[in-house]
Amino acid sequence: MTLEGHILTPRGFVAGTIELTPDGRIAAVSGTAVEARRVRESKVPIVLPGFVDSHVHGGGGHDVMDGGDAVARIAAMHARHGTTALLATTLTAPPADLERALRGLAPLCERRSPGGARVLGVHLEGPYINPAKLGAQPDYARPFDLAELRRLHAIAPIRLVTLAPEMPGHMEAITALCAEGFRVQAGHTLGTYEQGVEALARGARGFNHLFNTMTGLHHRAPGMAGAALAHAEFSEIIPDLQHVHPGAIKVALRSIPRLFCVTDAMAAAGMPDGEYRLGPRTVRKCQGGVRLADGTLAGSALTLDQALRNLVDALGLALDEASLRVSTHAADYLGVADRGRLARGAWADLVVLDRDLMLQDVFAEGERIAR
Repeated sequence: MTLEGHILTPRGFVAGTIELTPDGRIAAVSGTAVEARRVRESKVPIVLPGFVDSHVHGGGGHDVMDGGDAVARIAAMHARHGTTALLATTLTAPPADLERALRGLAPLCERRSPGGARVLGVHLEGPYINPAKLGAQPDYARPFDLAELRRLHAIAPIRLVTLAPEMPGHMEAITALCAEGFRVQAGHTLGTYEQGVEALARGARGFNHLFNTMTGLHHRAPGMAGAALAHAEFSEIIPDLQHVHPGAIKVALRSIPRLFCVTDAMAAAGMPDGEYRLGPRTVRKCQGGVRLADGTLAGSALTLDQALRNLVDALGLALDEASLRVSTHAADYLGVADRGRLARGAWADLVVLDRDLMLQDVFAEGERIAR
């Protein structure tokens, strides 16, 4: 299959063609260079790498904690919005609930479900977080348990662990996890600036949904957010314009070289306003946000196609830079070299947009996703 358009390659946009192999890879990209600022001036389709989301709790009315068919439906809903690879993200929960959820989703980590995004593995968000900084997480936080984590990893591949580094034993846990090849990030934390810096020195790679559920930046107490802004190469951020003020997103963009977007989407993503579940909790979607009864933000209803438009239209990023922040940087963070870029040999994960950045087509591993 061959597609034509303004294609974003690792070297910039070209006006040309991209050829897909029958087994879902990119065979070649060819064309002549075109300036990024020109690609929205015509009706020529725009071809970008498929989006990569490292933080997905749900979507389409379904929750990752339900495992199995629910996760397949979540992957399909996000694929229709341009996400071609994601991490199924758990909630803080009792051991038996986590094991049940991972058993249900494990087969989807081995093979992509037709019509859906590739589930690259699991993002374990908790239970090793600070019980005083739960956000919308259920109250099952507990100290790090390496035996428990190994047991869960044996059920389904854990690609990313969010923990609170200030909790007793958790700095040592970061060292141990990194030694075993896990990626670790700080989050749901009341840690200090100094503890954030130490977490990075011990091997933590980044920060969980920057600014949210962490100690904020103050000029005499920089907090975990300050450690991220001063020292991190990578960090998640939720650009739904509700979790983080646009001005704070701009600060992060200037400070963290490979800041990347996540949705933190839950069951309400892709659904109308109303009540939904987030694990054992009932939440309400209204006016684009998702909240607990007390008003606490409870994940989001964001999709990454809207995140891309927010970066470009609300924050003023160039389209090629915005694309990096919804695809390439997340893939690099996870160590996935054959996704998040349109280059020979990479998976044929791509999105086709019009000049208003509305999705026209999505391909996941070469499969055209029905929209």
